[in-house]
Amino acid sequence: MKGPMTIITVSLLLLMLLAGCGATASPIPSPSSTSAVRAAPGVEMVLATTTSTYDSGLLDVILPDFEKAHNVKVKVVAVGSGQAIKLGEQGDADIILVHSRQAEDKFVAEGYGTARYDVMYNDYIIIGPPNDPAGIKGVNQAAAAFKKIAQAKATFISRGDDSGTHTKELAIWKAAGVEPKGEWYVSAGQGMGAVLTMANERRAYTLADRGTYGAWQGRMELPILAEGDEALFNPYGIIPVNPARHPQVKYELAQKMVEWMTSLETQEAIGRFQQQGQVLFYPNSDKWLAAHPRQGK
Repeated sequence: MKGPMTIITVSLLLLMLLAGCGATASPIPSPSSTSAVRAAPGVEMVLATTTSTYDSGLLDVILPDFEKAHNVKVKVVAVGSGQAIKLGEQGDADIILVHSRQAEDKFVAEGYGTARYDVMYNDYIIIGPPNDPAGIKGVNQAAAAFKKIAQAKATFISRGDDSGTHTKELAIWKAAGVEPKGEWYVSAGQGMGAVLTMANERRAYTLADRGTYGAWQGRMELPILAEGDEALFNPYGIIPVNPARHPQVKYELAQKMVEWMTSLETQEAIGRFQQQGQVLFYPNSDKWLAAHPRQGK
């Protein structure tokens, strides 16, 4: 009897020691410490991103390579940038990919994200009815185009959803010295695809990101009327959610996604992606810029 009792006692002691070790908090891993991360079968991570990124079709093309390489399923939650950032703040996403630079910097500064990384960029465009009742075709400055739309009281469909596109739109109205209100200004509270559909049906003006417009161009009769203003530049950043605030997030996998998304191979895939014969996004990571110093913005 003495032998078995000794074994049981030792086993209990080992279990107590292991339990005590498990209570110790783990430090946040550095990017270099995640190089060998591979998820267990069936692991799922959450990427909160914008409707414009999702609607373009880009993620359907590039994400399967990441899922295969890391044996993980990526659940994409497509909402406005503001909502995506909110999901990160609440710990309901492991990583965010958005295009609202001021809000992104605030997200990191307040400790919700560990760091922001450049991924890609495109630009915003102002589209509208072919007959262009506000006369904005060829106007080089976005604020001047918006002012003409307001003066003409031509129907304008706003995202109205706290997205990056909505934030940019409001900044342009402010620069134009216009407070948009009245029957001509319609706040949809919808994603980019839905707003494009509404604008097309109502022959209205709207601000769109070039990526979603390119993907939807074959379904619409709204031409690009104003573009090229530096104020319409639209950068996208990726940010892992900080595990110091939300220990349950899959930080190591999120960091691996950053490394993969900013790698030359994935950046080249982003640059090759087209819809309707148009390039929708331009790679812009540090690694890409180091290899192509004259091609970034």
